[in-house]
Amino acid sequence: MISSVQTRLLVAASLLMAGFSSVNAQAQTAAPVRVAIVGLVHGHVQGFLHNLASHPEIALVGISDPDAALRQKYITKTHLSGDMFFATEAEMLKKTHPQAILVYTSIAGHRAAIEEAAPLHIAAMVEKPLATTVEDALAIQALSEKYNVPVLTNYETTWYNSNTAAVKMLEEGKIGDLRKLVVHDGHEGPKEIHVDPEFFNWLTDPKENGAGAMFDFGCYGVDLATWIMHGELPTTVTAVALQLKPQIYPKVDDDSTIILTYPHAQAILQGSWNWPFARKDMEVYGATGYVDTLYEDAAPGAKLRMRLPGEKAEHVETAPALTAPENDSLNYLAAVLGGSLKPQHDLTSLDTNVAVVRILDAARRSAQTGKTIYLAREVAAAK
Repeated sequence: MISSVQTRLLVAASLLMAGFSSVNAQAQTAAPVRVAIVGLVHGHVQGFLHNLASHPEIALVGISDPDAALRQKYITKTHLSGDMFFATEAEMLKKTHPQAILVYTSIAGHRAAIEEAAPLHIAAMVEKPLATTVEDALAIQALSEKYNVPVLTNYETTWYNSNTAAVKMLEEGKIGDLRKLVVHDGHEGPKEIHVDPEFFNWLTDPKENGAGAMFDFGCYGVDLATWIMHGELPTTVTAVALQLKPQIYPKVDDDSTIILTYPHAQAILQGSWNWPFARKDMEVYGATGYVDTLYEDAAPGAKLRMRLPGEKAEHVETAPALTAPENDSLNYLAAVLGGSLKPQHDLTSLDTNVAVVRILDAARRSAQTGKTIYLAREVAAAK
Protein backbone atom coordinates (compact mmCIF):
# COMPACT_ATOMS: atom_id res chain seq x y z
CA MET A 1 0.00 0.00 0.00
CA ILE A 2 1.07 3.58 -0.63
CA SER A 3 1.30 5.70 2.51
CA SER A 4 -0.21 9.18 2.78
CA VAL A 5 3.30 10.66 2.72
CA GLN A 6 4.10 8.75 -0.50
CA THR A 7 0.81 9.92 -1.99
CA ARG A 8 1.64 13.55 -1.25
CA LEU A 9 5.10 13.10 -2.76
CA LEU A 10 3.63 11.58 -5.94
CA VAL A 11 1.14 14.43 -6.25
CA ALA A 12 3.88 16.99 -5.73
CA ALA A 13 6.06 15.27 -8.34
CA SER A 14 3.18 15.24 -10.81
CA LEU A 15 2.55 18.95 -10.30
CA LEU A 16 6.26 19.69 -10.68
CA MET A 17 6.47 17.72 -13.92
CA ALA A 18 3.34 19.46 -15.17
CA GLY A 19 5.02 22.78 -14.42
CA PHE A 20 8.12 21.74 -16.35
CA SER A 21 5.96 20.61 -19.26
CA SER A 22 4.17 23.96 -19.24
CA VAL A 23 7.45 25.86 -19.26
CA ASN A 24 8.80 23.68 -22.08
CA ALA A 25 5.62 24.16 -24.09
CA GLN A 26 5.85 27.91 -23.65
CA ALA A 27 9.50 27.86 -24.72
CA GLN A 28 8.65 25.82 -27.79
CA THR A 29 5.74 28.05 -28.79
CA ALA A 30 7.49 31.37 -28.09
CA ALA A 31 7.92 33.40 -31.25
CA PRO A 32 11.55 33.39 -32.44
CA VAL A 33 13.60 36.58 -32.24
CA ARG A 34 13.53 38.36 -35.60
CA VAL A 35 16.99 39.45 -36.76
CA ALA A 36 18.34 40.99 -39.95
CA ILE A 37 21.85 41.18 -41.34
CA VAL A 38 23.31 44.55 -42.35
CA GLY A 39 26.33 44.12 -44.63
CA LEU A 40 28.00 41.09 -46.12
CA VAL A 41 31.61 42.28 -46.34
CA HIS A 42 32.66 40.97 -42.92
CA GLY A 43 33.74 37.35 -43.19
CA HIS A 44 32.30 36.51 -39.77
CA VAL A 45 28.83 36.58 -41.35
CA GLN A 46 29.57 33.10 -42.65
CA GLY A 47 29.92 31.81 -39.09
CA PHE A 48 26.55 33.29 -38.16
CA LEU A 49 24.83 31.74 -41.17
CA HIS A 50 26.45 28.39 -40.40
CA ASN A 51 25.28 28.47 -36.75
CA LEU A 52 21.78 29.73 -37.46
CA ALA A 53 20.36 26.25 -38.05
CA SER A 54 21.16 25.28 -34.44
CA HIS A 55 19.25 28.28 -33.08
CA PRO A 56 15.52 27.81 -33.70
CA GLU A 57 14.86 30.69 -31.31
CA ILE A 58 16.38 33.06 -33.92
CA ALA A 59 14.66 33.85 -37.23
CA LEU A 60 16.58 35.58 -40.02
CA VAL A 61 14.15 37.89 -41.83
CA GLY A 62 16.33 39.98 -44.13
CA ILE A 63 19.82 40.76 -45.44
CA SER A 64 21.02 44.06 -46.87
CA ASP A 65 24.13 45.01 -48.79
CA PRO A 66 24.59 47.64 -51.52
CA ASP A 67 26.71 45.33 -53.71
CA ALA A 68 24.45 43.37 -56.08
CA ALA A 69 27.20 40.90 -56.96
CA LEU A 70 27.84 40.20 -53.28
CA ARG A 71 24.15 39.69 -52.63
CA GLN A 72 24.01 37.19 -55.50
CA LYS A 73 27.08 35.41 -54.13
CA TYR A 74 25.27 34.79 -50.84
CA ILE A 75 22.01 33.86 -52.53
CA THR A 76 23.91 31.16 -54.38
CA LYS A 77 25.94 30.10 -51.35
CA THR A 78 23.09 29.95 -48.82
CA HIS A 79 20.14 29.00 -51.09
CA LEU A 80 18.10 31.62 -49.26
CA SER A 81 15.25 33.25 -51.15
CA GLY A 82 16.24 36.28 -53.17
CA ASP A 83 13.28 38.09 -51.60
CA MET A 84 15.22 38.23 -48.33
CA PHE A 85 17.98 40.38 -49.86
CA PHE A 86 17.82 44.17 -50.08
CA ALA A 87 20.06 46.86 -51.53
CA THR A 88 19.58 49.22 -48.57
CA GLU A 89 19.21 48.81 -44.85
CA ALA A 90 16.35 51.32 -44.76
CA GLU A 91 14.24 49.31 -47.21
CA MET A 92 14.97 46.07 -45.38
CA LEU A 93 14.01 47.49 -41.98
CA LYS A 94 10.80 48.93 -43.38
CA LYS A 95 9.70 45.64 -44.92
CA THR A 96 10.95 43.06 -42.41
CA HIS A 97 10.60 44.76 -38.99
CA PRO A 98 13.42 42.94 -37.15
CA GLN A 99 13.96 43.17 -33.41
CA ALA A 100 17.72 43.38 -33.90
CA ILE A 101 20.28 43.92 -36.62
CA LEU A 102 23.51 41.94 -36.85
CA VAL A 103 26.08 44.24 -38.42
CA TYR A 104 28.66 42.76 -40.80
CA THR A 105 29.85 45.95 -42.48
CA SER A 106 33.36 47.34 -42.09
CA ILE A 107 34.02 48.63 -38.57
CA ALA A 108 33.65 52.20 -39.81
CA GLY A 109 30.16 51.29 -41.05
CA HIS A 110 28.79 50.41 -37.61
CA ARG A 111 27.65 53.92 -36.73
CA ALA A 112 25.64 54.39 -39.92
CA ALA A 113 23.92 51.02 -39.49
CA ILE A 114 22.90 51.87 -35.92
CA GLU A 115 21.75 55.36 -36.95
CA GLU A 116 19.20 53.67 -39.23
CA ALA A 117 18.02 51.10 -36.69
CA ALA A 118 18.04 52.83 -33.30
CA PRO A 119 15.30 55.41 -34.06
CA LEU A 120 13.06 52.45 -34.94
CA HIS A 121 13.89 50.92 -31.53
CA ILE A 122 15.80 48.08 -33.15
CA ALA A 123 18.74 46.69 -31.18
CA ALA A 124 22.15 45.98 -32.71
CA MET A 125 24.96 43.49 -32.33
CA VAL A 126 28.13 44.46 -34.19
CA GLU A 127 31.31 42.54 -34.78
CA LYS A 128 34.37 43.63 -32.82
CA PRO A 129 35.49 46.30 -32.20
CA LEU A 130 32.59 48.70 -31.65
CA ALA A 131 34.02 51.57 -33.73
CA THR A 132 37.16 52.97 -35.30
CA THR A 133 37.02 56.32 -33.50
CA VAL A 134 36.02 57.63 -30.08
CA GLU A 135 33.67 60.06 -31.83
CA ASP A 136 31.75 57.18 -33.43
CA ALA A 137 31.72 55.17 -30.19
CA LEU A 138 30.24 58.08 -28.23
CA ALA A 139 27.68 58.74 -31.00
CA ILE A 140 26.60 55.09 -30.86
CA GLN A 141 26.35 55.28 -27.08
CA ALA A 142 24.18 58.39 -27.36
CA LEU A 143 21.85 56.63 -29.82
CA SER A 144 21.54 53.63 -27.52
CA GLU A 145 20.63 55.85 -24.57
CA LYS A 146 18.28 58.14 -26.53
CA TYR A 147 16.21 55.32 -27.99
CA ASN A 148 16.73 52.85 -25.12
CA VAL A 149 18.00 50.05 -27.35
CA PRO A 150 20.86 47.64 -26.62
CA VAL A 151 24.04 47.86 -28.70
CA LEU A 152 26.26 44.81 -28.23
CA THR A 153 29.72 43.95 -29.50
CA ASN A 154 30.51 40.35 -30.41
CA TYR A 155 33.97 38.85 -29.87
CA GLU A 156 34.67 35.19 -30.52
CA THR A 157 36.70 35.03 -27.31
CA THR A 158 33.70 36.05 -25.19
CA TRP A 159 32.33 32.54 -25.64
CA TYR A 160 35.55 30.70 -24.70
CA ASN A 161 34.91 28.79 -21.49
CA SER A 162 38.64 28.92 -20.74
CA ASN A 163 38.59 32.73 -20.47
CA THR A 164 35.65 32.72 -18.09
CA ALA A 165 37.19 29.97 -15.97
CA ALA A 166 40.54 31.75 -15.70
CA VAL A 167 38.97 35.03 -14.64
CA LYS A 168 36.75 33.23 -12.14
CA MET A 169 39.88 31.79 -10.51
CA LEU A 170 41.31 35.31 -10.29
CA GLU A 171 38.11 36.72 -8.80
CA GLU A 172 37.92 33.89 -6.25
CA GLY A 173 41.41 34.78 -5.04
CA LYS A 174 42.98 31.48 -6.08
CA ILE A 175 46.03 33.19 -7.63
CA GLY A 176 46.05 36.38 -5.56
CA ASP A 177 45.60 39.92 -6.84
CA LEU A 178 46.21 40.53 -10.55
CA ARG A 179 49.73 41.63 -11.39
CA LYS A 180 50.16 40.95 -15.10
CA LEU A 181 47.93 39.98 -18.01
CA VAL A 182 49.43 38.84 -21.33
CA VAL A 183 47.10 38.22 -24.28
CA HIS A 184 48.07 36.80 -27.69
CA ASP A 185 45.67 37.03 -30.63
CA GLY A 186 45.92 36.67 -34.39
CA HIS A 187 46.95 34.43 -37.24
CA GLU A 188 49.31 34.30 -40.19
CA GLY A 189 47.60 37.23 -41.93
CA PRO A 190 44.38 37.89 -43.90
CA LYS A 191 45.99 37.19 -47.26
CA GLU A 192 47.84 34.17 -45.93
CA ILE A 193 44.64 32.53 -44.66
CA HIS A 194 42.78 33.48 -47.87
CA VAL A 195 39.97 35.68 -46.60
CA ASP A 196 37.40 36.69 -49.22
CA PRO A 197 38.25 39.76 -51.35
CA GLU A 198 35.43 41.90 -49.91
CA PHE A 199 36.73 41.19 -46.40
CA PHE A 200 40.38 41.81 -47.30
CA ASN A 201 39.64 45.14 -48.98
CA TRP A 202 38.32 46.92 -45.89
CA LEU A 203 40.36 44.96 -43.35
CA THR A 204 43.52 46.47 -44.81
CA ASP A 205 42.08 49.99 -45.12
CA PRO A 206 43.08 52.23 -42.16
CA LYS A 207 39.86 54.25 -42.36
CA GLU A 208 37.46 51.31 -42.61
CA ASN A 209 39.24 49.09 -40.05
CA GLY A 210 40.80 51.74 -37.81
CA ALA A 211 44.26 50.23 -38.20
CA GLY A 212 45.57 46.81 -39.20
CA ALA A 213 46.34 43.99 -36.78
CA MET A 214 46.19 46.45 -33.86
CA PHE A 215 42.44 46.94 -34.26
CA ASP A 216 41.66 43.56 -35.80
CA PHE A 217 43.32 41.51 -33.07
CA GLY A 218 44.54 43.93 -30.42
CA CYS A 219 40.89 44.63 -29.61
CA TYR A 220 40.43 41.13 -28.15
CA GLY A 221 43.02 41.74 -25.47
CA VAL A 222 41.76 45.25 -24.77
CA ASP A 223 38.24 43.87 -24.28
CA LEU A 224 39.46 41.16 -21.91
CA ALA A 225 41.61 43.60 -19.93
CA THR A 226 38.75 46.10 -19.59
CA TRP A 227 36.42 43.35 -18.39
CA ILE A 228 38.93 42.01 -15.88
CA MET A 229 39.57 45.56 -14.60
CA HIS A 230 35.80 46.16 -14.22
CA GLY A 231 35.79 49.00 -16.76
CA GLU A 232 38.66 50.96 -15.22
CA LEU A 233 40.60 52.95 -17.81
CA PRO A 234 44.36 52.36 -17.75
CA THR A 235 46.66 55.01 -16.33
CA THR A 236 48.84 54.81 -19.43
CA VAL A 237 48.70 53.32 -22.91
CA THR A 238 51.91 52.66 -24.84
CA ALA A 239 51.92 50.89 -28.20
CA VAL A 240 54.24 49.80 -30.97
CA ALA A 241 53.02 48.92 -34.45
CA LEU A 242 55.15 47.33 -37.18
CA GLN A 243 54.88 46.63 -40.88
CA LEU A 244 56.76 43.36 -41.22
CA LYS A 245 55.10 42.64 -44.58
CA PRO A 246 54.70 46.05 -46.26
CA GLN A 247 54.52 44.43 -49.67
CA ILE A 248 51.24 42.78 -48.60
CA TYR A 249 49.91 45.37 -46.14
CA PRO A 250 51.26 48.76 -47.30
CA LYS A 251 48.61 50.91 -45.60
CA VAL A 252 48.30 49.33 -42.15
CA ASP A 253 50.29 47.68 -39.40
CA ASP A 254 50.52 43.89 -39.37
CA ASP A 255 52.00 43.49 -35.89
CA SER A 256 51.24 45.33 -32.66
CA THR A 257 51.96 45.36 -28.96
CA ILE A 258 49.84 47.43 -26.56
CA ILE A 259 50.96 47.95 -22.97
CA LEU A 260 48.40 49.15 -20.44
CA THR A 261 49.37 50.16 -16.92
CA TYR A 262 47.04 50.30 -13.95
CA PRO A 263 47.93 51.31 -10.37
CA HIS A 264 48.74 47.71 -9.40
CA ALA A 265 48.83 45.73 -12.66
CA GLN A 266 50.01 45.67 -16.25
CA ALA A 267 48.47 44.26 -19.43
CA ILE A 268 50.51 43.33 -22.51
CA LEU A 269 48.29 42.75 -25.54
CA GLN A 270 49.82 41.28 -28.69
CA GLY A 271 47.70 41.40 -31.83
CA SER A 272 49.43 40.22 -34.97
CA TRP A 273 49.09 39.00 -38.53
CA ASN A 274 52.48 37.36 -38.15
CA TRP A 275 51.94 34.41 -35.86
CA PRO A 276 53.14 31.12 -37.35
CA PHE A 277 49.77 29.62 -36.32
CA ALA A 278 46.42 31.07 -35.30
CA ARG A 279 46.11 31.77 -31.59
CA LYS A 280 43.76 33.33 -29.05
CA ASP A 281 45.11 32.69 -25.57
CA MET A 282 46.06 34.58 -22.44
CA GLU A 283 48.22 34.36 -19.34
CA VAL A 284 46.88 35.67 -16.04
CA TYR A 285 49.50 36.21 -13.34
CA GLY A 286 48.45 36.89 -9.77
CA ALA A 287 50.57 37.69 -6.73
CA THR A 288 50.58 34.03 -5.63
CA GLY A 289 49.91 31.93 -8.74
CA TYR A 290 49.05 31.92 -12.42
CA VAL A 291 46.61 30.46 -14.91
CA ASP A 292 47.01 30.31 -18.69
CA THR A 293 44.35 29.52 -21.24
CA LEU A 294 45.36 27.15 -24.00
CA TYR A 295 44.08 27.86 -27.50
CA GLU A 296 41.58 25.07 -27.85
CA ASP A 297 38.43 27.03 -28.52
CA ALA A 298 36.36 23.96 -29.43
CA ALA A 299 34.54 23.68 -26.10
CA PRO A 300 34.23 21.53 -24.05
CA GLY A 301 37.86 20.63 -24.68
CA ALA A 302 39.38 23.97 -23.62
CA LYS A 303 42.25 23.62 -21.16
CA LEU A 304 43.75 25.71 -18.38
CA ARG A 305 47.41 25.46 -17.38
CA MET A 306 48.03 26.68 -13.85
CA ARG A 307 50.26 26.75 -10.83
CA LEU A 308 48.55 27.63 -7.57
CA PRO A 309 49.95 28.64 -4.18
CA GLY A 310 51.86 25.79 -2.52
CA GLU A 311 52.17 23.71 -5.72
CA LYS A 312 55.63 22.64 -6.86
CA ALA A 313 54.71 22.32 -10.53
CA GLU A 314 52.04 23.45 -12.94
CA HIS A 315 49.18 21.22 -14.02
CA VAL A 316 46.42 21.23 -16.64
CA GLU A 317 42.67 21.17 -16.06
CA THR A 318 39.66 21.21 -18.38
CA ALA A 319 37.63 24.41 -18.19
CA PRO A 320 33.97 23.98 -17.18
CA ALA A 321 31.44 24.45 -19.96
CA LEU A 322 29.60 27.76 -20.18
CA THR A 323 25.87 27.76 -19.60
CA ALA A 324 23.15 29.48 -21.61
CA PRO A 325 22.50 32.28 -22.25
CA GLU A 326 26.15 33.28 -21.82
CA ASN A 327 27.60 30.52 -23.94
CA ASP A 328 27.21 32.03 -27.41
CA SER A 329 26.28 35.30 -29.08
CA LEU A 330 22.79 34.31 -30.24
CA ASN A 331 21.71 32.93 -26.87
CA TYR A 332 23.03 36.11 -25.30
CA LEU A 333 21.20 38.33 -27.80
CA ALA A 334 17.92 36.48 -27.27
CA ALA A 335 18.26 36.85 -23.48
CA VAL A 336 18.95 40.58 -23.75
CA LEU A 337 15.97 41.15 -26.04
CA GLY A 338 13.81 38.97 -23.81
CA GLY A 339 14.72 41.09 -20.79
CA SER A 340 16.29 38.29 -18.73
CA LEU A 341 19.86 39.62 -19.10
CA LYS A 342 21.08 43.20 -18.78
CA PRO A 343 24.41 43.82 -20.52
CA GLN A 344 26.60 45.80 -18.16
CA HIS A 345 30.35 45.65 -17.41
CA ASP A 346 30.75 42.40 -19.36
CA LEU A 347 32.69 41.57 -22.51
CA THR A 348 29.75 42.39 -24.82
CA SER A 349 28.23 45.45 -23.15
CA LEU A 350 28.30 48.97 -24.54
CA ASP A 351 30.00 50.55 -21.53
CA THR A 352 32.89 48.10 -21.78
CA ASN A 353 33.25 48.60 -25.51
CA VAL A 354 33.22 52.40 -25.44
CA ALA A 355 36.19 52.04 -23.07
CA VAL A 356 37.77 49.57 -25.51
CA VAL A 357 37.58 52.12 -28.33
CA ARG A 358 39.12 54.79 -26.09
CA ILE A 359 42.05 52.47 -25.38
CA LEU A 360 42.48 51.44 -29.03
CA ASP A 361 42.43 55.09 -30.10
CA ALA A 362 45.10 55.88 -27.50
CA ALA A 363 47.17 52.91 -28.69
CA ARG A 364 46.95 54.08 -32.28
CA ARG A 365 48.08 57.59 -31.26
CA SER A 366 50.90 56.17 -29.17
CA ALA A 367 52.18 54.05 -32.06
CA GLN A 368 51.99 57.02 -34.43
CA THR A 369 53.78 59.48 -32.15
CA GLY A 370 56.08 57.21 -30.17
CA LYS A 371 54.67 58.68 -26.95
CA THR A 372 52.87 57.21 -23.96
CA ILE A 373 49.24 58.35 -23.64
CA TYR A 374 48.05 59.14 -20.11
CA LEU A 375 44.53 57.98 -20.85
CA ALA A 376 42.74 58.06 -17.50
CA ARG A 377 43.99 61.58 -16.85
CA GLU A 378 43.12 62.64 -20.42
CA VAL A 379 39.53 61.40 -20.18
CA ALA A 380 39.04 62.90 -16.71
CA ALA A 381 40.24 66.30 -17.97
CA ALA A 382 37.82 66.19 -20.90
CA LYS A 383 34.75 65.73 -18.66
